[in-house]
Amino acid sequence: MIIQISSGQGPAECELAVYKLFQSLKKEYPDIELLSSHESRNQGGLTSVLFFAECDLSDLEGSVQWICKSPYRPHHKRKNWFVDVSVIPERENICKEQEIRFERFYSGGKGGQNVNKVETGVRLIHIPTGITVTSTSERSQYANKKDALNKLSAILEQRELNEKKKQVNSAWREHTKIVRGNPVRVYEGMDFRLKKIL
Repeated sequence: MIIQISSGQGPAECELAVYKLFQSLKKEYPDIELLSSHESRNQGGLTSVLFFAECDLSDLEGSVQWICKSPYRPHHKRKNWFVDVSVIPERENICKEQEIRFERFYSGGKGGQNVNKVETGVRLIHIPTGITVTSTSERSQYANKKDALNKLSAILEQRELNEKKKQVNSAWREHTKIVRGNPVRVYEGMDFRLKKIL
């Protein structure tokens, strides 16, 4: 599962909370793997972190509260800082190496006796996705198979790009969704100790 922690458009304290929350989660779940992070302009903070976890962390989704006096602005009255934790939908895995079913057929049309007597038409079916591609433009089965493989490869690459765009868009939409209140977890102090899980 892919998780994003974001400070949204929060101040430097929220960015520090993103960093501290990620460090805390790494201790709690040692198998998490960092995918990407965006450093803030303020020392020690992160505007967002994207990571992968084998285990189910969906109970973390929502806002996380950090109760602490501002380390950047000592006279600031505010001491409640919120960050967002979101589950990001994973890209559909389109593996080009998966089984492709190959079918031959009589193509008819131009090509004289050859196309009527020899199965020169080629149909490829990508089993995991159900995508079907045919090619009958060439006189030989080999050339049609090569043409069909090129078409299928282009379709799968485009589909993979679309899936990646969807995932990136989903991650960016989450940056603006921070809800201040109803936290799923509350941490306290500069040592970022877990106060309660709601």
